[in-house]
Amino acid sequence: MEKEAKKEAFRKYLESSGVLDALTKVLVALYEESDKPNSAIEFSGALNEGNKSGSVFNFIQQKLGGPSISDYEKLQAEKSDLQLKYDELLAHHRETCRRLEELRNTLPMAICKESVDRETTKDEMP
Repeated sequence: MEKEAKKEAFRKYLESSGVLDALTKVLVALYEESDKPNSAIEFSGALNEGNKSGSVFNFIQQKLGGPSISDYEKLQAEKSDLQLKYDELLAHHRETCRRLEELRNTLPMAICKESVDRETTKDEMP
């Protein structure tokens, strides 16, 4: 009884998360494909080993609408470039904030000194 309840809960999970629809879409496309893999072992082995260059993996990826390997590699390179630019901009931002804080701390002193100098000059005038 408990085993059946677990199976039913898992089935509902697969259905609500869209896994069943995705698998059905792939299997229907595979059924309609004239150039099928030679064996089911080849099919499952390509998936289990993460063989992204295998034709089965590419077939599934294509049918599910995922990016190709070259698209993925381009996106990874772009992400790396953007991360470097982000790091440079962040360092520049921090340096600018540090300089601004430095100016804020020195400016009141300069204004006070200028004010004192003016007052001293006024007192010294005949």
